[in-house]
Amino acid sequence: MQDDGSQLLALLLGARRGEMVCDFCAGAGGKTLAIGAMMASSGRLYAFDVAEKRLANLKPRLARSGLSNVMPQLIASENDTRVKRLAGKLDRVLVDAPCSGLGTLRRNPDLKFRQSPDSVAELTQKQGAILRAAARLVKPGGRLVYATCSLLPDENEAIVDALLAEGGFTLLPVNEILAQNKIDLDTGPLLRLSPALHGTDGFFAAVMVKTAMVETTV
Repeated sequence: MQDDGSQLLALLLGARRGEMVCDFCAGAGGKTLAIGAMMASSGRLYAFDVAEKRLANLKPRLARSGLSNVMPQLIASENDTRVKRLAGKLDRVLVDAPCSGLGTLRRNPDLKFRQSPDSVAELTQKQGAILRAAARLVKPGGRLVYATCSLLPDENEAIVDALLAEGGFTLLPVNEILAQNKIDLDTGPLLRLSPALHGTDGFFAAVMVKTAMVETTV
């Protein structure tokens, strides 16, 4: 079962019928299927992941869903040629990035013993690289959503701020999107969910809009 915070991602992405969309770190496809349903099985929805086993778990779920617009694709890395050929073509891209998972400690208390400053530093390097690669896919006016199930600013605000500092994207306030969808939740311009305050896993999300053409080469 997905946590409440995780389920909000499809809504924040706001995919519409007929669009070209990518779930950049699709995994077993829970969010992919929610996005595909929002698109009413129209347009094209790419489901990328570097783990063949996770994508294999998506296929039976996809068959049960009846969706016909999802294209699961195994990629070697964020710089795979399958990724590069979509540069500047997509309406919306979701990056639910690999992270420390420290927002899920209430359900996985052993995580605190499996992470260290060094492992988090390695993750932040990966998160920045993945987000930059995903950003190259978004066309002007398109939407980019970055999310983690971590509470650490190094994995969240710092990654988003670094991309915004490079230019070409502006922040779209999450609280405005939620208000438009009549969801009574306001954590400010960024989604920050806390087990102590919201009864959910710790969760973070930022929504950005591409405002100009940016460099698409690696």
